[in-house]
Amino acid sequence: MEYLSGQQLEEVLGEDITIVDYFASWCGPCQMLSIELEDLLDRENNLKIIKVDTDKHLELSQNKGITSIPFVEIYKNKKLATTFLGFKTKEEINEILKNI
Repeated sequence: MEYLSGQQLEEVLGEDITIVDYFASWCGPCQMLSIELEDLLDRENNLKIIKVDTDKHLELSQNKGITSIPFVEIYKNKKLATTFLGFKTKEEINEILKNI
């Protein structure tokens, strides 16, 4: 799991599946989702997770129209495949991944 710093999001997308998790440190559901994503990362080999702190990357969040968090984008081969809003369990996320 890596955190977006000064680089552009497009620069850090992986070749397989990349989950981009938009979060804030003060957000309870974001913290719960982070635990689920960490568990998922431990079990999946072809998965990359990028964390984007919306407080630190306000312009990126605004450009993407993100008004609620946690917000997740899932990319496959650097192309946006799907998104979801709110907390999901690792089982629910796994089902989403199977369908992309």
